[in-house]
Amino acid sequence: MQQIKVVVTGPFGAGKTQFIRTISEIDVVTTERRISVREQREIKEETTVAMDFGRITISEDLVLELYGTPGQRRFDFMFDVLSKGMWGFVVLVDSANRGSFVEARDLLKLFDDLAPVPRVVAANKQDIEGAASQDELRQALGLAPSVKILPCIATNEESVRSVLLGLLSSMLEGDKVS
Repeated sequence: MQQIKVVVTGPFGAGKTQFIRTISEIDVVTTERRISVREQREIKEETTVAMDFGRITISEDLVLELYGTPGQRRFDFMFDVLSKGMWGFVVLVDSANRGSFVEARDLLKLFDDLAPVPRVVAANKQDIEGAASQDELRQALGLAPSVKILPCIATNEESVRSVLLGLLSSMLEGDKVS
């Protein structure tokens, strides 16, 4: 059985932990702690401080191991650790929070520099009125036309599965960083 490491990264509050919880066939290993910064606590009560881990069996021969990164920059030392051995990555973007797009763009570049592997952008929260379109995200993130931007609702299993299958498709096509 082939086990493939996939990293799920994105800005604070993008939905990385939820994305993994929605699809994982095992209880997700999380390192969530109560948020100490009041402004961030208004968004959510807990944040990932090291990583999340889940897994999903795609077929008899293929398992994806999902590693979620922390969203707060003070924990970014984990990025290098988590990127080791990854076959691909997902950048999850809160498409309803335009203020997070610059950070998402920075994370794309950082992970591209860590490992030139296939990646996709998952435009989360597409069910929210006023969410950015794929064209708006492509422009804001400075993405080449070859980079897949996939609509996503991190609480919906089929939506999350579609993003992961899109990444697998990129891996099979041999997509290179561009």
